[in-house]
Amino acid sequence: MKIKGFGGIFWRTKNLEDIKKWYSKVLNIEIENWNGTIITPQSGNETIFSFFSEDDRYFPTEQQVMLNFQVENLDDSIKHLEKIGVPLAKEKTIHEFGKFVWIEDPEGRRIELWEKE
Repeated sequence: MKIKGFGGIFWRTKNLEDIKKWYSKVLNIEIENWNGTIITPQSGNETIFSFFSEDDRYFPTEQQVMLNFQVENLDDSIKHLEKIGVPLAKEKTIHEFGKFVWIEDPEGRRIELWEKE
């Protein structure tokens, strides 16, 4: 068996319509009538699958899953977030794997935005 990539990310939400609007506005993800979207990877796009221990503080310990979206230009993404009034949960950091910022959705889930170096 060979894994080709993730087939989807699914979770329950308290307010479906509000969360759909937020992801559409903030991350420019066009949510379809079936309550989802298909993101088609482009060349150079990667999906990371990684485990964290229960007490790792990389993202909130009460959050079981964190989404990471790879973006083309992190600085442009930050400008977009500032323009629409979405605060950063953590300031931009630069590591060997690239540049990162974090935001939170309306239900408090931490989301990581990543520009690969």
